[in-house]
Amino acid sequence: MKHIAKNRSIDKVETTRISGAPGQVLCEQVLDAVSVEEPLEIRVGSRGAVQQIAVTMRTPGTDTELAVGFLFTEGIIKAQGDIAGVELDKRCNGVTVNLVDQVELDPAVFARHSFVASSCGICGKRSIDTVRVKRQYECQKDKPVVSYQLIHKLPDLLRSQQENFDHTGGIHASCLFDTEGNLLALFEDVGRHNALDKLIGAQLLADTLPLTDRLLMLSGRASFELIQKAAHAGIALIAAVGAPSSLAVQLAAECDITLLGFVRDGRFNIYSGAHRIQYS
Repeated sequence: MKHIAKNRSIDKVETTRISGAPGQVLCEQVLDAVSVEEPLEIRVGSRGAVQQIAVTMRTPGTDTELAVGFLFTEGIIKAQGDIAGVELDKRCNGVTVNLVDQVELDPAVFARHSFVASSCGICGKRSIDTVRVKRQYECQKDKPVVSYQLIHKLPDLLRSQQENFDHTGGIHASCLFDTEGNLLALFEDVGRHNALDKLIGAQLLADTLPLTDRLLMLSGRASFELIQKAAHAGIALIAAVGAPSSLAVQLAAECDITLLGFVRDGRFNIYSGAHRIQYS
């Protein structure tokens, strides 16, 4: 397999494609697009010292948003004002988020984070109680309220904006909508938790947190770590194309989050927070 010149998020590789029925098998050499996966070292600069927080496997291109979102959803920073500046080191695939002197770092942070795979986002969180106590924002109890017709529209709106997925078929997306169904932001990554960290990081940098009046659409399943990150940003309504996990459902209920699964083909399941959906 030979790799061809790539852009930052998509790679082209020589591939042998097999197709056809028995007795009519076609074998051809083609170029196939695949999503780039590379490590990113996330570092924190505080009071003249720089320390590594984590290494995550990600799709390059929005590393600042990813690092900032990760630090926020892990409770290391709380607001845009905690950040003094961000330095990108493209040679070493690293990003350093420098903090203002007033931010106090918990030494336990550096023991908890070492390597974050593209399928892992819990990063030491051991219980739902921990998430509930440490989350930065809480959901508004009765908001937002949206119609079931709007929910039905979200999958097509999401797919219409997934540029990387159109080329590769192998990427996750997190998408933010307002209550009228207007697309506000979309980020893609090989790691579903990275895509959400990028989205939340971009909102923190834009100083638009909390996201209490926004809808989050996930391109795949709804796992515990995604609900944890969304809860930290104050998101009260999460719709996923795929299924939720049992712990995701439990955490959503604990945090009063409306969680929808299997949102596709004109149907969806409500796993918690049905009071935010108008369906009659």
